Amino acid sequence: MAHSTSDHDPDRTRLYNPYQDLNLPIQNLYQLPTSPEFLFAEESLRQRRSWGENLTFYTGSAYLGASIGGASVGFFSALKSFEPTDTLKLKVNRILNSSGHSGRVWGNRIGVVGLIYAGIESGVVAVTDRDDVWTSVAAGLGTGAVCRAARGVRSAAVAGALGGIAAGAVVAGKQTLKRYAMI
Repeated sequence: MAHSTSDHDPDRTRLYNPYQDLNLPIQNLYQLPTSPEFLFAEESLRQRRSWGENLTFYTGSAYLGASIGGASVGFFSALKSFEPTDTLKLKVNRILNSSGHSGRVWGNRIGVVGLIYAGIESGVVAVTDRDDVWTSVAAGLGTGAVCRAARGVRSAAVAGALGGIAAGAVVAGKQTLKRYAMI
């Protein structure tokens, strides 16, 4: 049986009247909890996404962002390739083909980078049982190195260093935004 700590605590509930907008004399008020409810107490203590959620989030975010960026590049590339004799139908076709192709290519490439990052970050968290800036830096370092490993040791080292710096900068920026913008 699921039990929540906020079932009968008046400080952690709010009153809800489903008929408030209907101007009826009915006064049915329900006490709704304001804090999240969990089936198991361990779930309420966990403050980070699971490895599957992590994998989906980073891969999907990377794919979507890169697809939009790639489609934008393809759009401007198509605009540059117009010829004076092109009809409107041909221009639209060029824009759609170029945007679609570039969006797919960029999305797939960067989506794989997000997949590798999520896997390495989840592995580092599982091994060290820590989730902080250094975990993200290690995952960025590993991702950069894995992505450029086929081009040699030097290229992998440079890409790893850049990946670690980028991941650290993103996490530090996110923490700064949380602190000052109250996100």
